[in-house]
Amino acid sequence: MEVHALQDRRPGAPRKRMLASPVPAEGENGLFSQSWFPICLATDIPKGKVIGRPFLDGRVVAFRGDDGIARVMSAYCPHMGADLSIGTVVGNNVQCAFHKWEMNGDGWCEKTGVGDPAPKNACVYAFPVQERWGVVFAFNGDTPTWDLPNFRYPDDELLVSVSPRIDFSADPWVFAANTPDAAHLLTVHGLEGNPFVPEEDINWFEHGFMYHSEWLHWGDKKLDWDIGIYGTSLFIQDGTLDGQWFGLAAPFGMPEPGKSFSYFINVVHKGDGSDRSELRAKEWLRVSTNLEITFGTQDLDILNGIHYRPGSMTRSDKFLAKFLDYLRAYPRAHPSADFIR
Repeated sequence: MEVHALQDRRPGAPRKRMLASPVPAEGENGLFSQSWFPICLATDIPKGKVIGRPFLDGRVVAFRGDDGIARVMSAYCPHMGADLSIGTVVGNNVQCAFHKWEMNGDGWCEKTGVGDPAPKNACVYAFPVQERWGVVFAFNGDTPTWDLPNFRYPDDELLVSVSPRIDFSADPWVFAANTPDAAHLLTVHGLEGNPFVPEEDINWFEHGFMYHSEWLHWGDKKLDWDIGIYGTSLFIQDGTLDGQWFGLAAPFGMPEPGKSFSYFINVVHKGDGSDRSELRAKEWLRVSTNLEITFGTQDLDILNGIHYRPGSMTRSDKFLAKFLDYLRAYPRAHPSADFIR
């Protein structure tokens, strides 16, 4: 954490804003974090459907072919640049509406509409994709450097609820920075606990961190959570509220520099398979989902107006300061730049 000399506070003394090193903005120098970003809901692309979405500093298409696999590619046809989102899905290919060129699942042109051989170098950029928890994710990079994490129970034992999309006027990492900013849990969310997180309680790894957190929630209910950030764009939470377990994944999308969105993905355990257990699980999923949406949207006005630049910091900001250093050093790239714009 950077330490600054005290300013002269006498009347009439000049004032100077104390600023730490800035965190690179998304898109700065044409680069973006190499992280997993949500593109759309799985239900947005049933078989045979193609849609367009803004991503990074350009546009992509997401579609699902006959094989059921979700794919995300740069949106512009390598022939004349027509937007593939107004095309159609043919088998496992996406077909351009203009001259009927077809791109296969790896992004290569397989055929043209008039029968000319497909040019050997004709392609779009195919992003690495994962479909998880009802959301389609794309990785900004040729090869993913980390995988989406797991909850304590396998996916097939979970009931999942995905909230409607929530939009923010800030880069995804700005929202992510709220997690190591333990002080704001008191000042914004009204929890009761210790805002100072000892270094030995934090598990740092190459592409993120996790730490154990205990607080008193609204109504004096005990929170006992493992929470953390993966990459620059995924919040994860796994633990209990008043003894009942649930998990939350909040991935932050990157529709353009300075903008983000999130889906709140709540999960609970299905139970023993009985009708009574299923009803209890569904009710707990409803309650925990509403709680997390309320919790998350308490940050909304702040994030929509923030000009995030770290300045003077205190002892309780030590964890946050280390995370900002992590962000400053985080790998950035833009391998799809020539394709998506």
